[in-house]
Amino acid sequence: MTRLLCFVLLVLALGLGFAWLADRPGELSIIWQGQRIAMSLMVAATITVSLMAAVIFVWWLLRVVLTSPHALQRHFRARKRDRGYQALSTGLIAAGAGDAASARKMLSRAKGLIRADQEPLVHLLEAQAALIEGNHDEARRKFELMADDPETRELGLRGLYLEARRLGASEAARQYAERAAETAPQLPWAADAVLEQHSRTGEWDEALKLVDHHRPASPEERKQLDRRKVVLLTARARARLESQTDPKAARDDALAALKIDETFVPAGLIAAKAYLREDNLRKASNILERLWKAGPHPDVARLFVHSRTGDSALDRLKRAEKLEALHPNNAETLFAVAQAALDARQFAVARPKAEAAARLAPSERTFLLLADIEDADTGDQGRIRHWMNQALKAPRDPAWTADGVTSPEWLPVSPVTGKLDAFEWKTPVSEWQGPIENGAVNPAEEAIRTLPPVAIADRAVASPPAKKPEPAGEIALKPDVGAQPVEKAGPPPATAARATPAADEPKPFFGGLPDDPGVKAEANREAGTANGGFRFF
Repeated sequence: MTRLLCFVLLVLALGLGFAWLADRPGELSIIWQGQRIAMSLMVAATITVSLMAAVIFVWWLLRVVLTSPHALQRHFRARKRDRGYQALSTGLIAAGAGDAASARKMLSRAKGLIRADQEPLVHLLEAQAALIEGNHDEARRKFELMADDPETRELGLRGLYLEARRLGASEAARQYAERAAETAPQLPWAADAVLEQHSRTGEWDEALKLVDHHRPASPEERKQLDRRKVVLLTARARARLESQTDPKAARDDALAALKIDETFVPAGLIAAKAYLREDNLRKASNILERLWKAGPHPDVARLFVHSRTGDSALDRLKRAEKLEALHPNNAETLFAVAQAALDARQFAVARPKAEAAARLAPSERTFLLLADIEDADTGDQGRIRHWMNQALKAPRDPAWTADGVTSPEWLPVSPVTGKLDAFEWKTPVSEWQGPIENGAVNPAEEAIRTLPPVAIADRAVASPPAKKPEPAGEIALKPDVGAQPVEKAGPPPATAARATPAADEPKPFFGGLPDDPGVKAEANREAGTANGGFRFF
């Protein structure tokens, strides 16, 4: 396009020049060696332009003739190179598809058309073909050659790193990753490998330096780096707090992690524990309250309730009720209050709170808490077994889970794969838990509705009164067998009506209500039956 524009401008300039000369006629005389040559100015200009064009054409023709051998050689060389790159491209596609025969065929063709020292991709195709064929020794040799070449150093190191990982040589893989990270710190696989190794060995300072040196290229990468930094700071704070060498540094690391992510529960717990070791209850409570407002967590509730040493059970109940005021109508909040009320022997508070928590989020620990409340309040074994049965069928409690393994506390690295930031607070997978149908009855509501009555009060009503001692010398008269028996003072009408079902009431297919009041009442029940007493269950 530029050449065409320049040509048009040149033609316009020549046309304007000749038009200007035509409007201004004149003669040009030249005397050379006694001869006089006269011509018009237009003819002189035309001859000059023609001579210049002829010179340019002759120069171009000579140049074409002189450079034609080199041009032909360059043309054939370019054609050969294009055919070689075509074979190389086809071979790489075949290697990616797993076609070893086609990859080898294209490799042989590419080697005949392209020199390996000029195109490093030939080594890559040869290494990929060797890997497909299962010849790992040859592939490693090719990767080592690529690692020695500055142009393909990172590619060769990655191949050697993957081979070391395949063989289980963790130390060799770490060395290859460190070499790649030194020359190209922007490589994600090298940075991740070195970071994972530092995390496994607990070298948190080196891991943080590696994260700080990395420069994110996108907002998503920036978010990922911030998350890693939060986890590493929390891990270092946890290590320092457990070693009890520098609790202030542990507190500072945890607070730095909270500045990046204020909802990260492990960092908040470590910061609160560090403040509690410094006897700073106010700051510890502030951190725990902020975490509780962001999202209730059982670890936060447990630390908040028991944060002040020397508190009585009623004091801990008040602190649990403070959490309920911060985040009401929540299953975790109700569970914390119910647990504290049970410790304080406030059963009138513990039972409704636990039942409300079960209605909001039925879980195993909620039904176990109801069983503990029942055991401490009534001691009725039948009701305790009822809640234990519900706990067996309830969903599992959330826990810190990573790679199918649960932990009672948060850990920075998975014990199975060594992956950083693998633990998540979620419900573990349970093979007994089935799908929930739409419109299904809440299991907590059904459990509360089918809760058997307290057996202790029923036994108190059903047990016969103690016999009075007969006066000496009197003989007890036995009633006649055919005579009508004397009616004894029975239980109250309401109790008798509840204990004796109607004659025309249909009996359910499952045999009626549960008739197991517990193992503690077994002896008294047998004694009452032998003495002619009523049996309600």
